[in-house]
Amino acid sequence: MANPVRNAPSNPDALPDNPIQAGIKDAFWGGVIALGLFFLLIGLETTQNIRNELVIEQRWLLLIIVIAIVMAGRFVMTAFIRPAFAERARSRPKADPDAPAHPLRKHWQKLAILFLFIYPVLIVTLLGTQASLKWVDNFGIQILIYVMLAWGLNIVVGLAGLLDLGYVAFYAVGAYSYALLSEYFGLSFWVLLPLAGILAAFWGIILGFPVLRLRGDYLAIVTLAFGEIIRLVLINWREVTNGSAGISGIERATLFGIQFNSSPEGFAALFGLPPSSAYYKIFLYYLILLLCLLTAYVTIRLRRMPVGRAWEALREDEIACRSLGINTTTTKLTAFAIGAMFGGFAGAFFAVRQGFVSPESFIFIESAVILAIVVLGGMGSLPGIAIAAVVMIGGTELLRELEFLKLIFGNEFTPELYRMLLFGLAMVVVMIWKPRGFVGSREPTAFLKESKSVSGSFTKEGHG
Repeated sequence: MANPVRNAPSNPDALPDNPIQAGIKDAFWGGVIALGLFFLLIGLETTQNIRNELVIEQRWLLLIIVIAIVMAGRFVMTAFIRPAFAERARSRPKADPDAPAHPLRKHWQKLAILFLFIYPVLIVTLLGTQASLKWVDNFGIQILIYVMLAWGLNIVVGLAGLLDLGYVAFYAVGAYSYALLSEYFGLSFWVLLPLAGILAAFWGIILGFPVLRLRGDYLAIVTLAFGEIIRLVLINWREVTNGSAGISGIERATLFGIQFNSSPEGFAALFGLPPSSAYYKIFLYYLILLLCLLTAYVTIRLRRMPVGRAWEALREDEIACRSLGINTTTTKLTAFAIGAMFGGFAGAFFAVRQGFVSPESFIFIESAVILAIVVLGGMGSLPGIAIAAVVMIGGTELLRELEFLKLIFGNEFTPELYRMLLFGLAMVVVMIWKPRGFVGSREPTAFLKESKSVSGSFTKEGHG
């Protein structure tokens, strides 16, 4: 009779007996894989000389540095970090379910919202009015725009389970709706903001009808084609959209009719403040923050309503959803329409912030970035998606400030060009570390007697 213990499969998550030896082995194979991946991407670079000839430049030192970083990281992870985490997990006492939660953990969302409201005040106090412009715009407004876009896409992907690769199309519809209607009809921002959302929702319904019978990869292909169709229309319909040149001179937003300019009736002169363009950026920061909070509030309220529970039923099992008598047609259309509406709001705000829109701002890579934020943060989790947007978009902006990297990789090194490589690396790391994203649990909207979170560890087994 076979020994069941001897024939039992080994635990893939078990730690090796000699972590240093295992770390050296992992570092070697990590270096081999990095060499195969980056040999052509980093080791060789094609440039054009003054005779228009294609010249291949060798960058072996940069390739060696990247491989060394990969090997060192893999060695440290296997030899030290994994054993330390495992030892910490073994020595950690079991949590008492009846113990009260820590006040910071219980109220961290309220504290985060409070910090967002006082963030411009802190930056202006520490750096001054003019010096705070970059931090309010690039690290505040830019991140919040992607938070709003990701929360809008979360309705389609995270709640309804419909894979949408063309979400940037609704972003473009909102931006161009504001730009065109403002230019031709002279309507104000406060009129065009809801109108842009309504028009984007209308296009969401138009997209929803052809894909009612599609799921999975087929749905992704159709939505990807829809995004590209919108972009090509914007490029080629020059009589209306001005083609690739875009639309400039877009009207700014006002605060109860008060303009943010240097005129005697402007905001600075009216309140006796020194002239500065930072006031307009601070006003836009609070505007997009309120739009983000509106998006979160509407999403939470809808999730608790029958339409939200229908989205979740559709996400888990469409056949079971049909058997329960749920109209999957209206369920899908409402998901596409509401998600597109928030994309339209963000697009209108983008047009106001930039003062210029062009098709180059709405390429497929933007849809990929927004979808990556949703996946990394945890589909269905609003706090997790916000954290992912801060990490990914804020990290990209921080790359522009890391000038010391040019001392390592050369003066021609531009860190922001490698952001998609970092996106991919971050997705691989997070999917291994937390399969459901930064927030690895999901609480059901409707429950019997007691609400229980579904842990991210069940994802590997196919449950939840």
